[in-house]
Amino acid sequence: MTEPNKVINGEAGELEEPRPLMPGEKFRFACRKGLRCFTHCCRDLNLFLSPYDILRLKNRLGISSGDFLRKYASTNIGIVSGFPVMTLRMNKDQEWTCPFVTPDGCTVYADRPASCRTYPLGRLVEKNRDTNRKKETYFIFREDHCLGFEEPDEWSVEEWLDDQEIKIYNEMNDLFMELIVSRDRAGIKNLTDEQMRNFALSCYNLDKFKDMAFTPGFLEEFDLSVEYVTRLRSDELELMKFGIRWAQFTLFGETTLPLK
Repeated sequence: MTEPNKVINGEAGELEEPRPLMPGEKFRFACRKGLRCFTHCCRDLNLFLSPYDILRLKNRLGISSGDFLRKYASTNIGIVSGFPVMTLRMNKDQEWTCPFVTPDGCTVYADRPASCRTYPLGRLVEKNRDTNRKKETYFIFREDHCLGFEEPDEWSVEEWLDDQEIKIYNEMNDLFMELIVSRDRAGIKNLTDEQMRNFALSCYNLDKFKDMAFTPGFLEEFDLSVEYVTRLRSDELELMKFGIRWAQFTLFGETTLPLK
């Protein structure tokens, strides 16, 4: 359950085997201008974009989700999931740099994707189907070109999650992953073209999904309160949650949360 929440760095250099952090264990890390490696990790990336990543970035840039996808995203089919997966489109320069990086750092830093803000940690989530309880395991990734591990700043996992404002990203990514695993529970091996389009629309193209959701008759299919419908019109986060639940219901006949 980690595919939309990891970053693969294709830059030359070795990556140590990720090591799980024990409860209460601390690690040293900082990324700041002045380090020789500053922004070196922002190039030659295969960076997955979750639905929430796209929401934050398109609002940061002041463009529609459709425009963001056309300009900044590439669509692939997940090798494991079989679902459409969005990746950030790198600049076609010599180093394949991130389109949002400059010598002074990231121009979308406050709204950067989950993978960027979680690094140098990785997250694995396991869910017990009987108890519905989740178990989180965090790993630390060390790349030999990164000098951030030599900095004195010390963190626990909880401190890092708070400092980097990661928890809302994890919450939304977990909801998205519930949709992903629904296919296995439904016993569906391959999605039809129409299912692929509905999945991509409801998860990635929020502005277009909103247009569809508020066409006459669409929402009447569900038992939604007037207050909830009003919230969907004004709150994009609520609309995204609804879109993911709608896809889960429409594609696989189930949803883990009520549609209201």
